[in-house]
Amino acid sequence: MTEQMKNSVQKKYQLGVEAALEVMGGKWKPLIIYHLMTGRKRTSELRRLMPGITQKMLITQLRGLEKDEIVTRKVYNEIPPKVEYELTAYGWGLKPALDHLCYWGEDHLEKIHGEK
Repeated sequence: MTEQMKNSVQKKYQLGVEAALEVMGGKWKPLIIYHLMTGRKRTSELRRLMPGITQKMLITQLRGLEKDEIVTRKVYNEIPPKVEYELTAYGWGLKPALDHLCYWGEDHLEKIHGEK
């Protein structure tokens, strides 16, 4: 990374949480990462696991995660074409944070369902 790029990144984010949310924030990226924690998946498998996502949105999110080196894309030389995605070692570094987020979400669901 050039010095100019480092300075640009430092100016863009004031806090580490900003950089983390840039990479894994939004509605779909955490779910994609969560599902890839169970193993490599094809695009069609991810779509089945996330019924509300469009093909275009899924591809856009996967490309972003690939650009940020969170996932890798493996293309098999066969017909019909086969493409699989899996977490990189760097992507696996998000597991503890995502696990804690899941635990918090489960507690939150219990809280809101318990108050009804």
